[in-house]
Amino acid sequence: MTVNSFLKKLLKFRDDRDWQQFHNPKNLAISLSLEANEVLEHFQWLDLAQSKTYSRQHKAEIAEEMADVFNYLLLLAHDLDIDIVEESAKKLDKSKDKYPVAKSKGSSKKYTKLSS
Repeated sequence: MTVNSFLKKLLKFRDDRDWQQFHNPKNLAISLSLEANEVLEHFQWLDLAQSKTYSRQHKAEIAEEMADVFNYLLLLAHDLDIDIVEESAKKLDKSKDKYPVAKSKGSSKKYTKLSS
């Protein structure tokens, strides 16, 4: 399924329930943030090793929360007339310039802290 075909299904779901009236940019942005935090909640208080084990054991639950994040992001992008795939591609191109392989490979430093 493509992003566009899924978006059509998502919009139909919303329209069938007359929920667009609740989906202004503020509410969608809040919902997006809340759902992202529900993903984060799965990992609260876990160390690195525990988070890896937990991820495998609770994959379906985490996937559901991630799907909520994706759905709200798609709705917000649609309602703001933003092609999220195109914008993501542009952002990746910018990141390639900020983080050239020769300077950033294996480093977690912010681009402003990479050596010249």
